[in-house]
Order: sequence, then C-alpha cells, then structure tokens
Amino acid sequence: MTKKIIIIGAGQSGVSLAFRLRMLGCRHEITLIGEEPDLPYHRPPLSKKYVTSLTEAEGLYLKPKQLYESEHIELRLGCRIKSLNRLEKSVTLDDGATLPYDSLALATGATARRLPASIGGDATNVYTLRTLADARALRDEFAEGRRLLVIGGGYIGLETAAVARSLGMQVTLIEQAERILKRVASAETASYFRALHLQNGVVIREGVGLDGLELLAGRAVRARLDDGSQMDIDVVVAGIGVNPATELAERAGLAVVNGIVVDACGRTSDPSIYASGDCASFPYRGLHIRLESIQNAVDMADVVARSMLGEETRYLPTPWFWSDQYTTKLQIAGLHHGYNRVAVREAPRAGLSVWYFDDDRFLAVDAINDPKAFMTAKRWLMAGFNPGFDALADPSVELSAIPEFVLTPKNTTQEI
Repeated sequence: MTKKIIIIGAGQSGVSLAFRLRMLGCRHEITLIGEEPDLPYHRPPLSKKYVTSLTEAEGLYLKPKQLYESEHIELRLGCRIKSLNRLEKSVTLDDGATLPYDSLALATGATARRLPASIGGDATNVYTLRTLADARALRDEFAEGRRLLVIGGGYIGLETAAVARSLGMQVTLIEQAERILKRVASAETASYFRALHLQNGVVIREGVGLDGLELLAGRAVRARLDDGSQMDIDVVVAGIGVNPATELAERAGLAVVNGIVVDACGRTSDPSIYASGDCASFPYRGLHIRLESIQNAVDMADVVARSMLGEETRYLPTPWFWSDQYTTKLQIAGLHHGYNRVAVREAPRAGLSVWYFDDDRFLAVDAINDPKAFMTAKRWLMAGFNPGFDALADPSVELSAIPEFVLTPKNTTQEI
C-alpha cells in the first residue's frame, strides 16, 4: 500500500533525503516542503562566491525543477508549517491545507542569530548571510569604497570580510572573544587567518564587542564599540552563529536539547518522525552533538532514508568542513572537541596543517592549502588509526612515514 512521506525543510538535507529515498527504490508519495520561494539551493557559495560573481540563482540550485517532477517528488515552496499533529499524523500549512503522513522527517536546518533590536539590529542595512535573500540584498549593498562592519570572527564573518575586500570595500571585523575562531579552531589556525586578513587590508579588533548602532532614517550610520570607540559605517553583517530550527519540534512535544534529539538511526522521540541535518542532535562517540556541514546534511539524510525504509543503519560520520578565503582553502577533517595539544606542520603554497590530539588520541586536522594533509587525516579517521604525535610534530618526518596505530576508545559520556 502506498504511504505518504513528508519532509519539512527543503535545504541540502531535505533534498538529499527525498532523492535518496527514490534511489533506494521507495515508491511512496514524497512531499518536500520549504519556507523559501526559490528552488532548493547550495548555501556555501552564498558567502564564498555568489555575492561577488555574476552567477544567477539558477547556478546554485541543487536540482533542476524537472528532476523533482520526473522523480515524483512534490515540491511545496514558500510554505510555513502552522502545526504538527502527532496524534493525527498530519501537518497544517499556513494556507490552511492539512497533509497526512505515515512518516515525517524534519530537516529544518538552522537560523542565523540576529543582533538585538535594542542595539540597532533592526536597521535596514544590518544583515546576516544565511539565505539566498540575504545574499541578494548584500549584492546591492557591497560596492567599492563602502565601509563594512563585520561582527563575529568565525568562519562566516571571515569569509564575508574576504568577499568584501575583494570588492574593494573598507572592512573592520570585531570579535568579542580574545581572538578570532575561538570556538572552532586552535590559536595556531587563528593566527594564520588573522595574518591573512591583515595582509589583505582588513582591520581586526579582538576582545571588542558592539555596544550599539546609531541610526539615521532607519539605517545604521555609526557603531559604538564597548571599548568606547566609534566608527562610521555603511553596511553591517552579523556573523554571530546560528540556532537550530527546533520550534516546530518543540511545539509538537519532541525531545529537543541543542537540536532535535535523535538516535543513531535518525529517529526522534516519536517513532514516526525523523530528523537530519543542522537541526538534529545525534549520538557520536559517547556524546550528543549537532553538526553544521554539507557532509552531515547529505550523509545523515542517507541514514534517515534507510531507516524510513526499515533498515537499521547507524550514523557514524567522519565529519569534514571547508572554508575559502581569498585564494586560501581551509579543509577540516574530524572534530577537535576536547583537544589538549596540537602538532603544526608547514605545507607547500605558504600553508600549514594543525593536528589536534587529546593526549595520544588523534582528533582532527585543519589543513590550510594542504590537500595531502586533509586526505591523509580523513583516511586515518575513517580507519580508526592514530598517527604518532612525536613523529607528526617532527617536520623532518614525511607524512607517509608516520606510524599508524589503534588506540582503545575512551569511555566518554560528556555531552556538548
């Protein structure tokens, strides 16, 4: 008997799930619901290329419209979910339509944190960079000679600064923590990127936060910083992180802790409802974590698709990420949470690799202009191998000559 599958969220994970179901032979009805009016699109190029290039939105689409039609995937775009009724197994849209389901997947992603209105965050020239609409608006704002204030020294803030400098803008980046990339990378990686941005003309002010924005005719024209200084501005971009989109799950009574809680197969606390991608919090090496990456969106969608079709496939990812800034490419393999020491190796093309360890256990690498280090680390992580720290820290030892061995996993129960 034909069943009804509804996927809420038409981003990378939702689209991957819909098409993976079809690839696995699913012939049930599939409805994919998204809030944005555009066809589902790639997000990474928004902060890396789209704002500066002449590429139109069509170049960002994950799939052409005809493919959804040929695979019999019903697209409902520009729709918000008004309610989720778990008892009746139905969702009601903001246009009043009620859709029944047999299985439901939440791939609602995450939303960018905005500056509070109390300090000027509702000014018309204050932006985040998360959606295609954000990128379109910034295309109109970004121009040579204009003064940009970037708030937040994470990867989105740094990528935005790089894009703006490539257009000839005057860029100041402020970071409230004592250094950029405080939450996501080592001091060694942060030092490299600080130097890179300084060389390209970005003014970086660490340990400095925003006190407030002064508005004129609805636009922010001056920023007051918490060290007492002020600066005139034309545009503001807040890169201060994201929040998992869990409101619908919370209203429906699903378990939510820093994301929609799922088991290793992607099931929520309701056996008919699954979650994947940025919004999902899943078990990983004794922890419960949430990842914001294309790898996680795609690979987790594959596990959820199999679970929906009755398989017991467990999600055991080898996380990887990347960031493009100017002509520099950063590739990250693994998760550095819990590291207590690093080994740093120089690389060709003025790059380097930073290897994270928890005592003798290898955790992750930041490979800057060093694809060989990235691929080696990814292989080690997937195989469960550890490189010898002392050999890795010795620049005279080639990567290919570093011994590989297996450590017994630690009994870790801490949650993040």
